[in-house]
Amino acid sequence: MIPIYNFADLSPDQILNRDIQAEADVGAAVDEILSGVREGGDEALRAYTRRFDGAEITDLEVSAQEIEAAWSSLDPDFRSTLELAAENIRQFHSQQVHRDFVVADRPGIVMGQRYTPIQRVGVCVPRSPEAFPSTILMNVIPARIAGVSEIYVVTPPRPDGSVSAEALAAAYIAGATRVFRVGGAQAVAALAYGTETIPQVDKIVGPGGIFVATAKRKVFGRVAIDMIAGPSEILVLSDGGSNPRWVAADLLSQAEHDVRACAVLVTNSPALAQAVQAEVETQLASLPRCEVARKAIDANSKIIVTDSLEQALEAANRIAPEHLELCVDDPFALLPRVRNAGSIFLGRSTPEALGDYLAGPNHTLPTSGTARFSSPLSVDDFVKKSSFLYYDQAALSPVAERIADFARREGLEAHARSALIRRQSNEEVTP
Repeated sequence: MIPIYNFADLSPDQILNRDIQAEADVGAAVDEILSGVREGGDEALRAYTRRFDGAEITDLEVSAQEIEAAWSSLDPDFRSTLELAAENIRQFHSQQVHRDFVVADRPGIVMGQRYTPIQRVGVCVPRSPEAFPSTILMNVIPARIAGVSEIYVVTPPRPDGSVSAEALAAAYIAGATRVFRVGGAQAVAALAYGTETIPQVDKIVGPGGIFVATAKRKVFGRVAIDMIAGPSEILVLSDGGSNPRWVAADLLSQAEHDVRACAVLVTNSPALAQAVQAEVETQLASLPRCEVARKAIDANSKIIVTDSLEQALEAANRIAPEHLELCVDDPFALLPRVRNAGSIFLGRSTPEALGDYLAGPNHTLPTSGTARFSSPLSVDDFVKKSSFLYYDQAALSPVAERIADFARREGLEAHARSALIRRQSNEEVTP
């Protein structure tokens, strides 16, 4: 049963209660996989896929014909749903595109900033129990908008070696370049180091379990990564006016993801807290993934009762949740006071699942309190910024002495001379 606490009785560690560090045996296992793939290439990938996914695969890559056939095989209603979701995601993320700028307001001086896309990106897509088409849309479409030329999707196969038609259809409509039937830490290794079939990428994005998260952490530096994602989490902040059945359903929507998932209700209503506690038990009984959700609810989840909505906001900002629902009469009044959250869902009729699948904002979000300093996946994750600078000689000469003085105060004489040597030719450079 989900426990109920009073906010005043909880220590800071009890409020947070999250740690995304892997156990030592996970780290050792991931090291072995990374080394195995780096040395063994495709054959190592086949061996790990046999071992972890129970699938015997010959072709690591899903053919273009398979992808097109998957799109054609789907029922028209779900194809329409994918098209609607993809269009919503495109519209939202198109607003994130940055423009190059140039500053040329002084004679002889030009400076500015330009954006260039990353060339190759790998997208990790978990299978739990099926590969998530929503994750493919959310990761591939922003990369495509950014101008990434090669986007590779990696996802674990089913035991028969196939990938779900829904996932392949999502890759088709999102614009993935290639799809590979490999997942887990071995997929991260393939993307980081490259194999005979899977090219090395410049950046790896997308969610996964503890093995994927640990592998991404270990290959960071050789390639870029989006974030180290922990288990899924939701915080519902509510006054006493919410329907407890709705709140319980939203908590369970994240609890069913993973036994490590975290679902929290923060409310100033003791009556709602009691009602939601009972309703969670009622709904758990009929949930297909009851066993997973039960462990998440009992081990990682909680209801926190506060004295006021102000105190509830304090708790939410300290927790910095991946998903934050503001289930109150006027959520827009509270929105400016939210400092730390991955994605914010406003009002009682905006369930977190709306953001997972259809609305448009990205569902790849910072977890485990990292919303204090990081952001949802966006077009920004798929571009690089370069500054540029031009001075003609007439513009450089008046500031050369200042540059040299600055450099010498830092003990860098060569820096100083590189500025002074460019002064007008009739001036002498003083060593």
